[in-house]
Amino acid sequence: MIVKQTHDFNITGKGDALQWNKTAWMDIPFLMGNGKRNETKAKLLYSATGIYCLFRCEDDILTAAMQQDLMPLWEEDVVEVFLQPDISQTNYFEYEISPLNYELPLIVFNSGGSLNRWIPFQYPDDRKTKHAVTAQGGERLPGASVKGWTAEFFIPYTLMKPVLDKPPVPGSKWKGNLYRIDYDHEQEETLWALFTNSGNFHEYNNFGSFHFE
Repeated sequence: MIVKQTHDFNITGKGDALQWNKTAWMDIPFLMGNGKRNETKAKLLYSATGIYCLFRCEDDILTAAMQQDLMPLWEEDVVEVFLQPDISQTNYFEYEISPLNYELPLIVFNSGGSLNRWIPFQYPDDRKTKHAVTAQGGERLPGASVKGWTAEFFIPYTLMKPVLDKPPVPGSKWKGNLYRIDYDHEQEETLWALFTNSGNFHEYNNFGSFHFE
């Protein structure tokens, strides 16, 4: 995946900033599950201060009830970004955001599939993400009927320490993946992944390449 450079811009949850025109949508393919294979696509950009992400998810129901940050958001509808700046290490940054605009930032230390996850203990302004979500065709409420939802967020490099030693520059290469989980079908997982795996999102050997222009 090619990640293009940008100046910093405001997050609205609509993905309507002109900077998004710099890059094309990337389809996130269906991976597995019995639910509808709703269209899922994403864009990534990077600036001198952090990573910008935009997801657009076709959907029927917002299967999400958690209304607090730092919850196990993967148990409900969610999109996720995994970023591995140092491909010689088995640790990486994980970010999840729900259609209700709640977030879960994690540093993951993965030792042969044994996971140690760390959330920010101190979360000052210079480490905070910026995030916003909008619903299309309905209200952004638990259980709402919709046509889709859009998540837009900014991850500052300062939040990614210690897995990030220095920001990317043109020519940098990271590993990572982009995911979606949906629970509309009988509360069962339906999964999407940019780079294919067995359904275990933490298979870092199956992460793909992010090339920074």
